[in-house]
Parts: sequence; C-alpha cells; structure tokens
Amino acid sequence: MKTKHTVRVAITALASLGLVAGILAPAQAARGTVIVHDTNPHSGFNNAVQGFNLATNATIRYLRFSDFNYYGQNRNLIQNTTLGTYRVTSNKSTDFRYTMTVKPGRLWSDGTPITAEDLLLNHVICSREYAKAAGLGDYDKDKLPGMAFNAACLLSSSYALFNAGEPILSSDKMSITFRFKQRFPDWDLGLPSLSPVHAYVHIANGKTSLQSVAANEAARDEFVKAYTAKDTKLLKAIGDIWSKSYNITTINPATTNPLLWVGNGGFNVVSATPGIGGSVTFKANPRYNSGPAVTGSIDNVVIKYVTDGTPAIQALENGEITMYNGQPTGDGIAALKKLKGVTVLAGRGATYEHINPRVGTIAGQAPYTGVFAGMSTRAIDLRRGFLLCVPRQEIIEKLVHVMNPDIELLNTATVMPNDPRYKAITAANGSKFFTGSQTSLNNRATALVRKHVPDALTKPIKVNMLVPGANQRRADQAQLIKANLRKCGFDVALDTQVSWSPILIDSKYDVVFFGWQSTSTAQSGHRAIFHPSGSNNRTAADGGASLNSMLDRIFGVSLSDKVLQTEFIKIDRKIFEYGFSLPIYQHPSFAAWDSDLKNVKPRDLGPTLVWNYWEWTY
Repeated sequence: MKTKHTVRVAITALASLGLVAGILAPAQAARGTVIVHDTNPHSGFNNAVQGFNLATNATIRYLRFSDFNYYGQNRNLIQNTTLGTYRVTSNKSTDFRYTMTVKPGRLWSDGTPITAEDLLLNHVICSREYAKAAGLGDYDKDKLPGMAFNAACLLSSSYALFNAGEPILSSDKMSITFRFKQRFPDWDLGLPSLSPVHAYVHIANGKTSLQSVAANEAARDEFVKAYTAKDTKLLKAIGDIWSKSYNITTINPATTNPLLWVGNGGFNVVSATPGIGGSVTFKANPRYNSGPAVTGSIDNVVIKYVTDGTPAIQALENGEITMYNGQPTGDGIAALKKLKGVTVLAGRGATYEHINPRVGTIAGQAPYTGVFAGMSTRAIDLRRGFLLCVPRQEIIEKLVHVMNPDIELLNTATVMPNDPRYKAITAANGSKFFTGSQTSLNNRATALVRKHVPDALTKPIKVNMLVPGANQRRADQAQLIKANLRKCGFDVALDTQVSWSPILIDSKYDVVFFGWQSTSTAQSGHRAIFHPSGSNNRTAADGGASLNSMLDRIFGVSLSDKVLQTEFIKIDRKIFEYGFSLPIYQHPSFAAWDSDLKNVKPRDLGPTLVWNYWEWTY
C-alpha cells in the first residue's frame, strides 16, 4: 500500500550499536519483543524520497522519529508537547506564519541536544527558491530529476508552493518561525520534521562512526554556516546522502555507517534484510525523550515480511510473529478464529483499492506511448472501456466478503463509505457510468473499444499490468480482472512483483493497481494523486486547467464540509470522465495479536498498528 495525504520531510534515522543483530527465535520473543507482520517488504528508509512513499516505509519511520504531533485512536490530532510546541503567529491572508519551539533537553539517539536548527534542513529540502539560490537545482527548469534533494515535497507540498522566504531562528536557537505567502488548510498536518543535520555533515566529511557530543554540535554549527552562506558543495553532499543512502533494504550493524541511523524516536534500527522472509529489527532507544512517555515493557520490535494468508497465520500460531495485519482468505479467517490466545479484530481499514491506467510519462522514465497514452478521444475511450470491464462486484463478492460481508463497491476517490458525505457525493459524481450488471458494463466497454479497434474481440489489445506480489487476494483479483477484460477486447499480461512500489512509475506498465492508505485527515490529499505535479501521481495523469484548478482549490483554501463536498463531486466527475482511476473497495481491516500483549489499539489511519507503541506491554 502507498500512503497519501501528509508527507513528512525529515530523513529517517536510527541508531545504536552492538544491539540485536537479527530476528529473535520464538522462545526469545516470549516477553519484551513484539514481531509485527507486514505483507509488503520495505523498499527504503526515507519515505520522503520521491518513489519511496510506501506504507511499510512510513511505519519504519514512525518507530524511529518523533514529530510535533500525532493522531490518536479516534483520528484526534494530539500535539506532542514532550518534544515541543507550535502555534500560529501571523494569520493574515497574505502573511501566514507559525512558530515551532523545541523543549530544552530533548536528545538525539547519540546524545546530541536537539535544537530548532535541526528544523532548518526542511527549508533546504522543500524550498524551490532556496534550492535555486544555493545551486541545488532549478525546479522550474529541470524539475525533480535536476534537484540535489530528490524530495517528494518539492513537487506539490504546501511548503514548496506557499513558502515566503527563509525561516527565522530565535536568539536562543530553540524556536523557528516559518513564513508563507497565504493561509492554507491543514497547516498543522504537514509540519516540518527534525533532521539530524550533524550526522549528515559527519558523513559528508568522511566519518564512519558516531562522534562525541562536542563534535556533533560543531558539525551542526558547520551545517548552519553552510545553510546561511548557501554553501553549494556541502549542501549538495548532504542532498546526495539524504536522497540515496537510505534507498537500501539491507542493514548490517557491523558494516553500515551508524551515522546514517541517528534518530529521536522510541526505537533504533539494528538490522534489516530484504524481501519476503526479510525483516527490520529495532531496539528501544535508551535516550528517547521526544515523545509520549513509555508506559509499556517492550525492548525490541521486529517488522517481519511474510506472505499474507496461510504463511502469515501459521507464523502467528507458531509464535514467529506477535501481531498480524493482512487480507486473509476465507480459509485464513477460519484458521485465525481457531487460534487460542489470539485476539482478532475485524472492521474497515484506512486503505482503498483502486486501478489506474497510465496516461503519460513520469519524469526520468522512458516515454510512454502505450494504448492509453494521452488525452485524445481514443485514449480516453480505451481507458474508460478498460475500467468498465474491471469486475468490481465479482472481486468483492468472491474475495472481500469472506473478510467483511458489509464491504460495498467504492464509488468515489475522495471519501470512504462511512463518511457522512459519501451518499451525496456518489449520487452526483459520475460514478453511475461504472455501475450496473457486469454484462451491461461489458457491453458498454466493448462498444467503446470497438469504436477505435474494431477487431479487438478477435485480436485483443495487449495490456501490461503490474500486480503487487506476496498477497494471494491480489493474485486472485488480478486473475479475475484478466479473465473479464478478455471479454472486452483486452489481453492483460500480469507482471507480479514483490517489490512493486518503486516501479509503479515504469512506462512499461499500461495499468497498475494497489491501495492508497490514508495517514491524515487533510482535505487536500487528492491533489498529490491527480495533479500533474502531485508527489503521488504514479501514472502522469493530467486533466488540464479545469481539474487542476479544482485540485489547487482544495489544497490552498480552507473550505466548509458542504463546499468541500461539492468540490469532491466535481473532482470525481473529471477523474471518471477521463478514465484516470477507478476505486474498487475500502479494504476490510483484519488484525490479530497475542492476547498477552496489552494496549494494542488498531486505528483507521496509518500506521494502523504501531502508532501507540509506547503503551504496549506484556
């Protein structure tokens, strides 16, 4: 699953030396260790790098970093006053400012005091104007591939679009004020994150081991000097570290530079191995004082990547994982319910499944010239014909209702079915074009396809579809799609990849399907998915001035629920009209965990399971 809405900026980090080197055996894991199941293996350790915004990567970051706020179990935003405070200091329509203050005594995992100077890197990373002035790339000319920081926030974040000059540090260097040229909604859902700038400076200077606090503070001073002077050489070196050094899946504590892993969260990463069967191992950060006080008793957390279904459930039964979170088959659910000493919780999740035809070329990729390319009548008709033929109801009835019989077709990309606006939105948003009996939908799809390819039923159009691997439900879903699309004149080749997230943008795929996981309550997250500059736009969809202006409006203007409902209807209409995307269903949530583990509180925002790790206890 990918994550949408808020994109945090600071690099992931972790810390510590000589800790647990790998997965603990079940006997060792009996107390003090939680082993969390995930289906999708991690692809990197900095989910703010473009292309690495994967839910798994975000979960890793959450354990390793504390920010200035977080969501509670009921979507309530909680200010993390243990780390510091933030408040609006100018609320003018053309001069919006907020000030963030770090509480004295907060520490990085290597013992270095945290100051507001550690928030300055956010400006370097996300400000297009600063980047140009400092020789870090001209975004207007070269776009993201030409920037020293390969940062998703440069594409479409509120910081990149609304920032108005350099932030202002207080005299004691514990507060910083960020300035913007307009008020904008959800400002507190995308606050800058801390970065261990001293560690980046050390790496840029060739250091390969943790340094003294005095040396670290001198390195931070070196960063601030480079920031002020716009020292291209040092800032580019940091950009290279930030953009590339974390795009790894293996960490060996004996050989990986520990300076890469300085953080301020509750846990430090110890080791990592890639792919299905791989894992990421964490140990409690002994210097953690940047977030909610630890009231639990967990010393170690392991995220273990196990194929969903029988293998994962068997691992839970055997004590090889403590906590399961997946999409089980009917047989898997039956097996879960038979397990003794396991708490099982079913409901509705934070993720929705969708399918998107490719529209254009993502920067840095080979030109996309496939069957769905462009905005011609032919391309739009073929995209819409393809989406009409996706057997959504069959998918839900055969693959989803075994998990939750109340899950229905999802007919909007903007809200979930439990949202009070859902009924009004779906009644007017154009989704009726994609509803009806599958026979009628197939007939309409075939008519659209044969208008441009008359012999499609005998000589079907070849389409290459990326299928997320390590998940039986998605494998079965892909087969249902393939079978029905053949009836409408498409020959779908299924390319199943376990490491699917980094290649969603690859031009060789005409169609991709996966899930978007909501990580915040922001009204503006859809811009990142459907705007041509959006950081989560994986298919180069571009609806032109009409759609883009709507997306800009929900991003830049605070709107009432009633007005926002109208805007969502208009946005959906365009998405459906152009055949950019078709939602399929809201994921049922299915979590199960060792009943001896207390204070597990699944929520419907990502990260769904680990958000309150500080409360876990046996």
